Formats: sequence, structure tokens, C-alpha cells
Amino acid sequence: MARKGDGPPVTWESTAIMLFPRSAWWTASFNTPPHKSEIYVDVTTIPEWKDGEVTMLDLDLDVIRMRDGRLILDDEDEFAEHQIQLNYPPELIRKAEEAAHWLLDAVGERKGPFGGAHLEWLAKTF
Repeated sequence: MARKGDGPPVTWESTAIMLFPRSAWWTASFNTPPHKSEIYVDVTTIPEWKDGEVTMLDLDLDVIRMRDGRLILDDEDEFAEHQIQLNYPPELIRKAEEAAHWLLDAVGERKGPFGGAHLEWLAKTF
């Protein structure tokens, strides 16, 4: 179960392992079936840890690797709209775009944390 913002709790039908890097502009979910995506990465501000909680701002862009291997850069339109509506600073826009391009390569080529290390964790019974 997880909370998104101030909304009600959400229960997922599948297991997910989440990765919150301490110095990168993204957070990742590694999912088991029946979830349609194998890996779902949100481009975010750098996650910050305080008193056992992690917070970050979702910057709209998502890099998704589907179970059939398709790689998707999602919500580019939303990112463009929010740049204007929310007056994103140029540095934030640049960092988000750099992260998205790096993620497309890393997730697509199965590099680093996207190379399969999550499979062992997903196979564990909690």
C-alpha cells in the first residue's frame, strides 16, 4: 500500500521494488506481473531523506520499459505544459531533460541498476 499526495491509500495487484537514488534526478519502480511495465522510472528532483521519509517532486517525464521490451518516454506534453504553467526554472528543465535522456539509454541498454539486479529482490517472498 502506498500514498500519493494526500489521496486515499492505493493497493497494487503486483509486487514492486522501488529505488530512490540519493543523488540522481529519478526514482524507479521494478514491477512483477501482472503489471504491464517491467520498469517504470519517474524523472524527479533528487530524493531527500528526513526522519525515515523520502520526498521529491515528480517532473512529469517517465521512462518505461514494457514487458515486451518497448521503451517509452511518456508525458513529454505534460512536461512542456508545466514548464509554462508552473514556471519551471531553466536549470530544472535542463536537469530533467538530461535525466530522461540518460534513463532512455540506461533502461533501454539494461545498464547499471536497470541490468537485472532487481530480479533477485522481486523473487523474494516478504
